[in-house]
Amino acid sequence: MLRSQRLAVVLTLEERKEKAALKKMAEAQKHHEAQRQQIENLERYQKEYRDQIRSSQQGVVSVARLQGWQAFIAQLDQVIGQQQKLLAQAEDRLRVCREEWQKAWERRRGMEKYIETCRRQEQREQDLRDQKLMDEAAGRNFARRR
Repeated sequence: MLRSQRLAVVLTLEERKEKAALKKMAEAQKHHEAQRQQIENLERYQKEYRDQIRSSQQGVVSVARLQGWQAFIAQLDQVIGQQQKLLAQAEDRLRVCREEWQKAWERRRGMEKYIETCRRQEQREQDLRDQKLMDEAAGRNFARRR
């Protein structure tokens, strides 16, 4: 069996690894996007809530009610801060997954190039064998004609 044919098994394994890494990266991307979207939703809700407070402050507002609003906004700030930490973790995970996929892609691509190099070498060797056989046959024909 030719080296290029034996290496096809290795290439198949590298393709599977790359596909798995790509799937993992897609999942990390999806998770990152969900975390980013969650922050946007929280910030939008916080803005709407602040706008609602401003519009309701046209009249007299009790201190207790104002303190309640401030406490709720502080809680929202805290939740947004926690969500930003989750987003940072998701970004780190996405970066790592992207690097793993890149390495898997490079290994697969390198194996493809190596197999192609082997095929060209095998073809050159076969061409040389064929040429040698044709030269020998031509030599025998020439010798017979003499």
